Amino acid sequence: MRDPHNTRPRLIVASNNPHKVREFAAILGKRFEIVSMRDAGMDVDIEENGSTFEENALIKAQYVMDASGCAAIADDSGLEVDALGGAPGIYSARYCGRHGDDEANNDRLLHNLLGVPAPRTARYVAAIALVRPGRMPVVRRGVCEGEILTERRGNGGFGYDPLFLCETGETFAEISPQVKNAISHRRRGIEAVLAALEEEGQA
Repeated sequence: MRDPHNTRPRLIVASNNPHKVREFAAILGKRFEIVSMRDAGMDVDIEENGSTFEENALIKAQYVMDASGCAAIADDSGLEVDALGGAPGIYSARYCGRHGDDEANNDRLLHNLLGVPAPRTARYVAAIALVRPGRMPVVRRGVCEGEILTERRGNGGFGYDPLFLCETGETFAEISPQVKNAISHRRRGIEAVLAALEEEGQA
């Protein structure tokens, strides 16, 4: 049940990934009442059949808005490695052949980069899609440049974070959640969406 004293607009995060929901809440929690799909009564896996990060983010957000009648936000994010022609890209979460196995995905990435000299340039990409009843969708991209190390460093984060060396000189698994939320691709994508709302006069 909603708090009657809470005047923030409700925004459903179209994800079952608790890490992502926490990141959205940390970045947007002062502006919106952030609600997970499960908290909104939706426990489904949305098929992501787009060919770009932007298409997949929009598919997820649109599904949740259509099902709930509430504004929804989604991201589709992943890692692009230059030496691998942009792979794993939209297949980042299932690079090893099954979904969400971070260790196996990292192992495959290291194997495919054997013999590739440093710097093994790469970037985290996040496409953020915001959909609202009666309004045009807002879709923006955030990017965080870095490189891929030859071995894991750090115990935090998730996904490819232990291998991704960011602008601080540390991996995403070594920096604090607060620092990561300040510089991450997801933060930059969300800020681009917020800037678009400011232009609308809706933020």
